[in-house]
Amino acid sequence: MRSTPADDLTTVARIRDAAIDLFGRDGFAATSVRAVATAAGVSPALVLHHFGSKDELRAACDAHLVDAVIGRKDELGDGATAASAMQSWLADVDQFRPQLDYMARMLTDGSPAADRLFDLLVAGSTTMIREQVAAGLMRPTPDPETTAVYLTAYGIVPVILGRQIGRLLGGDGLDAAVIRRSTLPLIDLYTHGLYTDDRLLVAARDALDRTHGPRSDKGENDPNHDPDPPRASGS
Repeated sequence: MRSTPADDLTTVARIRDAAIDLFGRDGFAATSVRAVATAAGVSPALVLHHFGSKDELRAACDAHLVDAVIGRKDELGDGATAASAMQSWLADVDQFRPQLDYMARMLTDGSPAADRLFDLLVAGSTTMIREQVAAGLMRPTPDPETTAVYLTAYGIVPVILGRQIGRLLGGDGLDAAVIRRSTLPLIDLYTHGLYTDDRLLVAARDALDRTHGPRSDKGENDPNHDPDPPRASGS
């Protein structure tokens, strides 16, 4: 965003917040500068005066959202702060709906700001896993980094698919009633898992271990097969 005189900061924030609301609700391509200007109560020329173009306005919205999630403690941000902020937003989904809608669009667009945000959320999940394993609250995982990536992905799925989740659970998107209904099933899933025994885990581990052995014409990695059998007599 271009440098802005102090007197214009309120106007800039109003334009930015209107853009976050409209970009999140309708999408970037479907939202015009004129629509943002109307929602902010300013002229399109003033929007362009402060932000230069719609692309620059979007970049300012991205940066503002990342700052809102991670805080401003330092340039690199704090993964634990990001995870905590996400929990707060989901706990008061009605208040933070514009930011959550914008985040859903942002995370599926693959922008550098979206990558940074996802990386910070994964860092927060990684820290949380290690701390809770150390405290005896979680079982150790063989690969904390991979677990953190998928745990983060599962956590943001409701943000991205809120409409579909709400439709099937009797709510209006990801509203308070849907989050309330989801709380116990999700905690139960993380607490007790799905399977009643470890047969699938053992089978998967065995299959992965076998893929590291030698290849053979009896089937890949057959432990009972000679990898270099003698030729038939007379050949």
